[in-house]
Amino acid sequence: MKNYFFALLSMASAMLQSQNLLFIPDTLSGTSFSLTMHRDSVQFFPGKKSNTYAFNTNKYLGPTLFFKQGTTVSITVNNQVGDTTTVHWHGVHVPSKWDGGPHTPILPNSTWSPTFKVLDHAATYWYHPHMHMKTAIQAIKGAAGLIIVRDEQEAALNLPRRYGIDDFPLVVQCQQYDSLNQAMPRGMRDSTILVNGTRNPYVNLPAQVIRLRLLNASGERSFNFGLSGNKSFYQIASDGGLLDNANLSTRLRLSPGERAEILVNLNGLSAQTLSLMCYGSELPMGVQGGPTMPMPPGSPPMNSPLNGIDYSMLKINVVAQSVNPITVIPTSLVANALYPINSAIASRKISFTADSVMVMDGPFYFNDSSFNMMRIDYRIPLNSTEIWTLINRTMVAHPFHLHDAQFFLIQRNGIPVSAEEKGRKDVVLVLPDDSVSFITKFEDYADDQIPYMFHCHILMHEDDGMMGQFIVSSNGVGLTKQRLTYADFLIYPNPSENSLHIKTTNKIIQKAEVYNLLGQSLLIINAMALSEFDLDISELQSGSYIVKLSHNEGTQTFNFIKK
Repeated sequence: MKNYFFALLSMASAMLQSQNLLFIPDTLSGTSFSLTMHRDSVQFFPGKKSNTYAFNTNKYLGPTLFFKQGTTVSITVNNQVGDTTTVHWHGVHVPSKWDGGPHTPILPNSTWSPTFKVLDHAATYWYHPHMHMKTAIQAIKGAAGLIIVRDEQEAALNLPRRYGIDDFPLVVQCQQYDSLNQAMPRGMRDSTILVNGTRNPYVNLPAQVIRLRLLNASGERSFNFGLSGNKSFYQIASDGGLLDNANLSTRLRLSPGERAEILVNLNGLSAQTLSLMCYGSELPMGVQGGPTMPMPPGSPPMNSPLNGIDYSMLKINVVAQSVNPITVIPTSLVANALYPINSAIASRKISFTADSVMVMDGPFYFNDSSFNMMRIDYRIPLNSTEIWTLINRTMVAHPFHLHDAQFFLIQRNGIPVSAEEKGRKDVVLVLPDDSVSFITKFEDYADDQIPYMFHCHILMHEDDGMMGQFIVSSNGVGLTKQRLTYADFLIYPNPSENSLHIKTTNKIIQKAEVYNLLGQSLLIINAMALSEFDLDISELQSGSYIVKLSHNEGTQTFNFIKK
């Protein structure tokens, strides 16, 4: 019996330590995309499988979507996870009704069909759920994927761009799992590294110039990327596009939600091995991933064994060159047009606050206010250029994410930002006691009904209310009444105080259901056989809601506002 017990232990240890070939997500391209979010499970550890979310045929994560600048794309998202969700196109410049924030939920067994023109620069973006108070649990279970945008400027450069050959996606996460091998959305002792959903991964890279697209998709941990032996690399892109010039470096810090693209020169290194590292020992205290901070009595444990140490995340085996290799790294890339400082017509200050200076695990706030779905924090006229200043008055570093627009950082504590942060950004890490300013322009899209978000991208902080919202307004005033038209339906007025008039031209409505934005059913009307009727909403509280109409050909959902 003793020998059998030790044999089991040895097998488990071997399974935990064995190297696994890096999974490369499949791809979808063109102008029409179909994504089905579903439940699944993965054998990450010995014993019980880990419950996961995924898209399409994957068991974890989703396919990489290829967009081309200037094209119009249509996406059908099918929600089969048994819970209300959303899908946010992180970093992509889209109308607010297609942004996938908490105001556009997808009910279970329903679909959502955004259509938008790709206006973004060539870069690495991503998609993930953004359901209020459920973002963490849905995203860390694997409901995420990359978006790669191509444009003519990037295509004219001699860069690696053969996906899975010399251009590799790296979705990096650090998770905490419980004793039943299930992901913990609030776990601050995270110690399981996944790269593209692979534990203990290795990859075979050819001995030439390689492009790595790095995404920090963790719930809270920041990574200080580097290569073993302090081998240098060139950063060529940040969140929203290429830099002006390739930036030679040995370190690259990315907080949750941030992306970067780097070039690694592996010429002449065939048959050698190196590692993609996290140099956590160099992160400052206050950044999750750096040294563990002393915790007040009664606080949840935050002492991950990975805090403040250096560790390998991906083993790289260098193999023979591929056909037609890229062997030279370009130094000059694109000319980014920064917004002139004197073009800003408004400035805003957002302070990161908490109930006390000793709070380490939240809740955290913007300007002492927790998120309220019905409060619009800012109304911004279309085509406005603004300067925002972020001031962190807490002891914890927060990655700030802005929806709708890419921004350019101006300064950190009065000092111009480093080369790695000079490109287009949509996430910036603000350290304790730091002040960071950026300039941006709110252009192309206005909607007086549906807001965009700004929030901390530490997902538990976001779920706990460290989030705000803003309207980009076409007229600079309040809500205007609209008629909603979609797929042969007409719904008005919106907003409404007492009733919605619903009309369809060629369908028979059989049932109407009203849900709040958390997916909770509030009102059901059955036994209908109508093509036109008035829906009484007078008993609802003021707020945003969803009406789901079941008819003889399927179902449709619409958002409306009760005044």
